[in-house]
Amino acid sequence: MRASKAFFGWTVLYATFVLAVFGWGVGFYGPPVFLHAVAQRTGWSVALVSGAVTLHFLCGTLVVANLPRLYRRVGVPAVTLGGAVLLALGASGWARAAEPWQLYASALFTGMGWVTLGAAAVNALISPWFVRRRPAALGMAYNGASVGGIVFSPLWVYLIGSAGFAQAALWVGMTMVAVIAALSLKVFAVTPQQLGQEPDGAASQGQAPAAAPSPPRVPDLWRDRAFLSLAAGMALGLFAQIGLIAHLLSLLAPLLGAQTAGLAMGLATASAIAGRSLVGWLMPPGADRRAVACLAYAVQICGSLVLMLAAEHAWAVWLGVLLFGSGIGNATSLPPLIAQTEFAREDAQRVVPLIVAMSQGAYAFAPALFGVLRVVSEQAGHPLFWFLAAAAGLQAGAIASFALGRLTPARRAGRPARP
Repeated sequence: MRASKAFFGWTVLYATFVLAVFGWGVGFYGPPVFLHAVAQRTGWSVALVSGAVTLHFLCGTLVVANLPRLYRRVGVPAVTLGGAVLLALGASGWARAAEPWQLYASALFTGMGWVTLGAAAVNALISPWFVRRRPAALGMAYNGASVGGIVFSPLWVYLIGSAGFAQAALWVGMTMVAVIAALSLKVFAVTPQQLGQEPDGAASQGQAPAAAPSPPRVPDLWRDRAFLSLAAGMALGLFAQIGLIAHLLSLLAPLLGAQTAGLAMGLATASAIAGRSLVGWLMPPGADRRAVACLAYAVQICGSLVLMLAAEHAWAVWLGVLLFGSGIGNATSLPPLIAQTEFAREDAQRVVPLIVAMSQGAYAFAPALFGVLRVVSEQAGHPLFWFLAAAAGLQAGAIASFALGRLTPARRAGRPARP
């Protein structure tokens, strides 16, 4: 992909990357840090504060499922800026909560706000501007999520330690709102139709975009095998992924030491960026994207199996983290790409927010349930084996879901599938 200066889609892509940095940096990677900071400041139990983290992710599912409707009624710029304001206010609430109900009210604000800067929002912002180049464009935009983790996880810890949680939330929140406001008014308010441009910059280059046949409309998504299998595959994969990541640092710290374990987590994030970028750049336009997703999860399963050897072999830690991390990014970016090839455009605009909402509602419980499984595994004398076996089993379930939902060539080509 080479940037044409006249094609505004590139500006949208760069702006969406920045949006993802803030969205995940504050709304996804922030709550685990908030949990520790709130528990230290208030003396409340970890279980009580963990409930707020779960609520944060759960309440966001209601907003993200209705994101297309909000875009139509209020407009993309207003929804995006409003979400950033809610997220900033909620983060300040986490820092200042004096009673548990105030903490849970703040979690409602952060949960509703961050999804307007999350996966469904990134897909909605990129889709009008890219069709043929969409896999690479989405991969680049979603890399902002990984960069958000790399930048904000240590930044939150540093700011809270040096200036206090309340001041850190104020500084980050004000910066985020200012940046998102500028992007919303100057970039996200612009449409290809306003500039007379076609997706992928075809009009600016004097070329007509290659129009792929549109698949038939689906009258009832809840009875459609493609939708159900896609939603199940994404939910199972992210449940395993979030559950394992939430505990991976504390599992590796006794083996490597805290600082080295932190480096291992950084390797997982770097692998996520590399894996997502490679898929975006190398996947042919006509590729079976479900098969690509199955392959990505198969590599993650190999990583989980290799990590079972971590207690006896140091090399297994690094190889396992590398393999597992390679699929972290693709678990978020591939399902929307699958939806856009298997569903008509009107259906895809409903499918993507729904599968994101369903997966988020599922993985909200993953850290807690994996924590229970970890206790059981440790009591059984195998602290890594059963924990990692459960993650591999869920990933195998994701592969099965994607494979069962593979559609006939007729459906992919846009013709009604044979019964």
